[in-house]
Amino acid sequence: MKDLKNKVAVVTGAGSGIGRALASALAAKGCRLALSDVNEAGLAETAAACGGAEVRTYRLDVSDRDAIYAHADQVAADFGKVNLVINNAGVALSATVREMTDEDFKWVMDIDFWGVAHGSRAFLPHLIASGDGHVVNISSVFGLIGVPKQSAYNAAKFAVRGFTESLRQEMKLENQPVSVSCVHPGGIRTNIANSARMGKSENGDAQRKGFDKLAMTTPDKAAEIIVKGIQKDESRILVGPDAWGIDAINRLLGSAYQPLVERFSRKNLYV
Repeated sequence: MKDLKNKVAVVTGAGSGIGRALASALAAKGCRLALSDVNEAGLAETAAACGGAEVRTYRLDVSDRDAIYAHADQVAADFGKVNLVINNAGVALSATVREMTDEDFKWVMDIDFWGVAHGSRAFLPHLIASGDGHVVNISSVFGLIGVPKQSAYNAAKFAVRGFTESLRQEMKLENQPVSVSCVHPGGIRTNIANSARMGKSENGDAQRKGFDKLAMTTPDKAAEIIVKGIQKDESRILVGPDAWGIDAINRLLGSAYQPLVERFSRKNLYV
């Protein structure tokens, strides 16, 4: 998908952050946009920022399986085809395994994993029918390494990585006209930390300030990297210098990366 002009692109979680930046970047490339979020006010702002592009907005809760499947059919009916799906919507939780509640664990998994899995499966028939489709699933650098207090988020993002890499191989082996990419952003300057849920003993302000210090990449730069990765049909798209560094450490050290993370966490997360 080197030429994105007139391609129908679906972006979930488009009301802010990376989703909003992706919508703007794809609009600049000439895409027709189907944008969704639970935040309708943010979604309207995103649509207004997309210039003269053809944009339709949809309120969508990606934790609702039936709503996702209905959304896929609605977008196909509204636009006549679907070429690109970016499953971007996500949430965060900072809590230890002992402290996090079942409700919070389910909340993260329903949005960050099942939202991606159902989004991929619901749109896949439409992508195949287009003859030129691409699935892009947003994982994280926390889909590459495990981090204390991020067990639920790690579980979801590792699952997204495995699901997406498997799907890419299936599409190739079946000779289907669908490419698949998994995105691993590092620290991006979005509001995800501000909206994250916290465990009972967590110092929310300290955690958020710590995240802000580590957020090295703007949403606009992240979108630029992701769009380039789509056009190059990259299987793994690393976003930000921290993502490249973490990927390299993981490849070089294997499970021996863990003592490094423990030292970093003792200084920065256990405050």
